[in-house]
Amino acid sequence: MPFDLTDLRLLLAIAATGSLSKAAATFPVAVSAASNRLRLLEERCGLALFIRNAAGMQLTPSGRLVLEGARTVLAEAQKLQGTLKELSGEHRITLRLAASTVTNSTLLPAVLGPFLADYPEVDLQLVEHKSVDVLRVVVANECEIGVYDGILNSEGVVSLPFRTERLVMLVPAGHPLAGREQLRLVDALGFAFICLPGERPMQRFVEEMAMKLAMPLKVRVRAPSFEAIAQLVAQRAGVAMLPETAALRAEQELPVRRVALAESWATLELRLCFRDWEQLSSHGRQLVSFLSGLEGGETTAISVVNTVP
Repeated sequence: MPFDLTDLRLLLAIAATGSLSKAAATFPVAVSAASNRLRLLEERCGLALFIRNAAGMQLTPSGRLVLEGARTVLAEAQKLQGTLKELSGEHRITLRLAASTVTNSTLLPAVLGPFLADYPEVDLQLVEHKSVDVLRVVVANECEIGVYDGILNSEGVVSLPFRTERLVMLVPAGHPLAGREQLRLVDALGFAFICLPGERPMQRFVEEMAMKLAMPLKVRVRAPSFEAIAQLVAQRAGVAMLPETAALRAEQELPVRRVALAESWATLELRLCFRDWEQLSSHGRQLVSFLSGLEGGETTAISVVNTVP
């Protein structure tokens, strides 16, 4: 049965948007052309792939199975395209690594330099997500590798230890909380907070923790980075929650103090994840080995059976 990659990309776009017109706009092609292409694909399949109703377009059971196969085919096509470019002398390799705000902002910048120096042909794209979404994009093959909070169930991926990080409070020197050895989040919620932008995954997490205590954060200002937040805390504009790595750096340079959080969720056991060792690109395997500290002999022992931390 004939089909082409454009058919499959259209199928994915309609499934993602729930709308033929929105899907057509992503190519872009006329809605009529997209509709005709989908109709011909369904006729060749002998299947109805979507249910059309007033709410939009929803996959039929058969459509869901076809969508799964389409994702696999497109992923393999993309992999082949990369191989052909490499063989033809275009040596740029792109790896996508999904991770949380904490990992992207504090841990990865400190360790990725040697890897990129060893592999100058690699372009690395760091994608920021909440941990649950890191797992989702890795399972969906949107990113080859992810770093997520190990408290989550890792069904569908292979999981390896990465690092441990802790969230702490950062307060101005002389602040009422500065003399505490540790505190709970509820102890700080009466004070104004310096925060990341609301769309950042870590900030959403912090605000969710506050909402569980029925005490929303008193957000005084949102700053674009941990460094900017620390500067504002040092100027007594408020308090903040930061990864300990960033807080330690700030404490060495500014009149601020870090205070431990006595919350179980404040300790992050971060883990690497990927779908399947055999399906990783050669450079992807090298990156996993580098980040996990595995040597060549050890990587052969990686089980492709899904693990749950």
